[in-house]
Amino acid sequence: MIPEEVLKKIQKFHFSTRRQANDLFAGQYESAFKGQGIEFSEVREYQIGDDVRTIDWNVSARFGRPFVKVFNEERELTVMLLLDLSGSHLFGTKVKFKRELLAEVAGMLAFLAIRTNDKVGAILFSSQVEKYIPPKKGASHVWRLIKEIFTYQPQDLSTNLDTVLNYLNRVVKRHAIVFLISDCVDTGFEKSMRLTAKKHDLVVIRVSDPAEDQLPDVGLATLQDPETGQVVLINTRNKSLRGRWSNYRKEQTSYLSDLLRKAGVDLVELWTDGPVIKPLTSLFEKRSKR
Repeated sequence: MIPEEVLKKIQKFHFSTRRQANDLFAGQYESAFKGQGIEFSEVREYQIGDDVRTIDWNVSARFGRPFVKVFNEERELTVMLLLDLSGSHLFGTKVKFKRELLAEVAGMLAFLAIRTNDKVGAILFSSQVEKYIPPKKGASHVWRLIKEIFTYQPQDLSTNLDTVLNYLNRVVKRHAIVFLISDCVDTGFEKSMRLTAKKHDLVVIRVSDPAEDQLPDVGLATLQDPETGQVVLINTRNKSLRGRWSNYRKEQTSYLSDLLRKAGVDLVELWTDGPVIKPLTSLFEKRSKR
């Protein structure tokens, strides 16, 4: 049973993300992620301006006047959301926790998918695959997905991107639009990332908090790694320490950006104190121009 206060929070989130998805950029999403081909729809009489290459000569000969074939884009797509529920997402120093940001983005993408009649599914993961939600259509399915994101308690708190990418490639046989939503604090997933990018249309959405890039100067501070439980006492006034941490984060970002660039994967950077719609809109606009 979901506690009433949690259920109210989920309901409020459900309505707000659906409204944003419906009102703001559903058309941009549809333009950015197109179908994989065209399918025959019907035959109708030729009209001035029609492409003569679409004339159906058999039907035209039968009726003694020209008819053309009409084709529609195969719009129905499968969208998969890979959602990182590891312990590092239970962190946030500004407006929201990273897991709340992850849920907001996932909900918005799910509503965009069903609005255009696409199927949407999800894989919740940590260092292992925690839960697989098969792709389906409909608002009730999105409601279930959002509830799982808010309430699911992972069995493990560490991260393994290689595991979830390999699982995706085994389970989802047909081409899919894949959104990996994670802080991407991991290494060793180069091969599986490249394979996924070849098989599917992959987009990485990296969620971060400003305090992760720059340690605040607050003196002595006790920090706990949410994935390992390790506790350390550090002096944040130490300039050398803050500099090393900043360089470490820059190396992480550079590693990820370089890997995705070589694999031909789009990257969207989101922050717990920043906008969500504008970066996604920029992604859709860039893809629609390709």
